[in-house]
Amino acid sequence: MAAENYVAYVGTYTNGSSKGIHIYDVDVEEGLLYLRKVVPVNNSSYIKESRNGQYLYSIADEGVEVYKIAPDGDLTSINQIDIDGMRGCHLSTDLTGKYLFVAGYHDGKVTVIHTHQDGRLGSVMDGKYHRGQGALVERSFRPHVTCVRITPDNRYLCAVDEALDQVIIYNIDHRINKLKEVDILRMGVQAGPKSIHFSKDGRFCYILCQITNVIRVYDYHLSDHGFPRFELKQEVSTLSNARDPHDAASAMRLSYDGQYVICATAGDDSVAMYKIDQETGMLDKVFALPTSGEYPKDIALFPDQQHIAVVNNAGGTITTFKIDYDKKVIMMKGKPQKIDTPNCMLFHKIEKAPAEIRNISEKEAEAEVEKRIRTYAPLS
Repeated sequence: MAAENYVAYVGTYTNGSSKGIHIYDVDVEEGLLYLRKVVPVNNSSYIKESRNGQYLYSIADEGVEVYKIAPDGDLTSINQIDIDGMRGCHLSTDLTGKYLFVAGYHDGKVTVIHTHQDGRLGSVMDGKYHRGQGALVERSFRPHVTCVRITPDNRYLCAVDEALDQVIIYNIDHRINKLKEVDILRMGVQAGPKSIHFSKDGRFCYILCQITNVIRVYDYHLSDHGFPRFELKQEVSTLSNARDPHDAASAMRLSYDGQYVICATAGDDSVAMYKIDQETGMLDKVFALPTSGEYPKDIALFPDQQHIAVVNNAGGTITTFKIDYDKKVIMMKGKPQKIDTPNCMLFHKIEKAPAEIRNISEKEAEAEVEKRIRTYAPLS
């Protein structure tokens, strides 16, 4: 059987030396990354693959941009739309791929965008601004939506608001194409919810809280009348050591097989893995270990689930590790990849392997982008 080929996409801020989305060729077996090129986009704070795997969405200063993914993983811009608000921080889709959801950290807005079958982004269907003030006035004087995710039944949209200590739950009224608030899940004062995920079977919900540095575990189901119900059953710490006031849980992912939850914590600069009890959904910590990088903002599990990549925003690196499930440790693979202010990362399976593995330097990639901009040549 022929080996499967993958690329990794990494979104970056572009206020410094970085120019946009970095494309890496991936050695899955060894857990290594090789920089191929950089696609220019302003402040790609989050990227998301479409449901059918044919397109890549990216946050940009101008709104949201969508790219066609070529068989070898290269990106070609299709179109870009204004979201009638400030730059977003998170993207997700519904289970059909018909809608793209945008979380607005800076303006506390939830935006819903129509998508077209040919990949183009359509119009903004609706937008909701959160109102209110959080408990920590110095950091939450206004709402901050940090994550938007559809429920496993595809009926409700969960909007995580870090400042309000709430997850506001909306129903999409398809008759009038509007969001309707139906419930509020309160996290407790100064919890700072950051992101939400659901188990592979849809029975459990996991909410990462940035300020309290915990993962909250809920049972999830629909009531007899079809309303969403969340029942808290567990809280587990994300930290590797004693709590420090500067620690902030920063990212959470579920493994592809639904067996593990993985999270990162900034300040503590650690990554933690938890085994999911498939009957109860509750978590058992496997390890919490250093990331060898500063401010891990995102984490990405390699397709074989034997390696993990940690995106260190402040440190300007991506560090990769081999996971030893038996010994409950991670071991660094190779040198850290240098990359200015990385934000997020995802792997994508490609149909066609590249003709060569280039592994260019960050400076070479930046020079290629500048050259294309000067000559108005498209970045294929």
